[in-house]
Amino acid sequence: MSPTQSPTESAAPQVDCSLENCVALTFDDGPDQYTQNLLDTLKSTNTPATFFLIGSKVQNFPSMVKRMEAEGHQVGSHTWDHADITTLSDLELKQQLERTDEAIKEVTGNSPSVFRPPLGHHDESHNEQVPYPVILWDTNSHDGRIKDSQKIADAIMDTVHPGSIVLMHDTRNTTVQAVPELVSQLKAQGYTLVTIDQLFAGELTNSVAYSSGPQVTGK
Repeated sequence: MSPTQSPTESAAPQVDCSLENCVALTFDDGPDQYTQNLLDTLKSTNTPATFFLIGSKVQNFPSMVKRMEAEGHQVGSHTWDHADITTLSDLELKQQLERTDEAIKEVTGNSPSVFRPPLGHHDESHNEQVPYPVILWDTNSHDGRIKDSQKIADAIMDTVHPGSIVLMHDTRNTTVQAVPELVSQLKAQGYTLVTIDQLFAGELTNSVAYSSGPQVTGK
């Protein structure tokens, strides 16, 4: 593995998302009690995903975090305690990111490769302090208010498109229960499911915010 290559890049198959209809499933706020079931589903359906982890939770579920990397998923940071980064001083943000980085690295041996700001709250001045690409989303599962797994899948399918980054939370059982049907529908419609690194072919810039991937340019 080269010094610039992440573990997920080496473990996951190469996909050209300029030629294929790619979608990246992302999960926030874990690891949590439902994450193991989610990992089982992703494994059984051969589906890679990207997890944005709360640093303070990592030490409670180290085996799950190790499993994420071992099974080809991408691991990102979601701050230490779900802090709204736009309310933090530069020092506070630095501490949030460094503590999370250390927690993940202690378990996996690797630093997180991407960052998602809690609540999606971000601004240019705070983004400049983030030493990772800032990953947002353009397809919302609305799993915070929708409590039915089929409706969660439907909400995603109604708005998904090539290059979509889908926001979900593995802290909610209904979300985890929605994933088998969601994956089935996405694949039936010809989508290739990928990590964030795969979606952008590894061409991401630190401190820059991204809400969707590249569009298909041709086959």
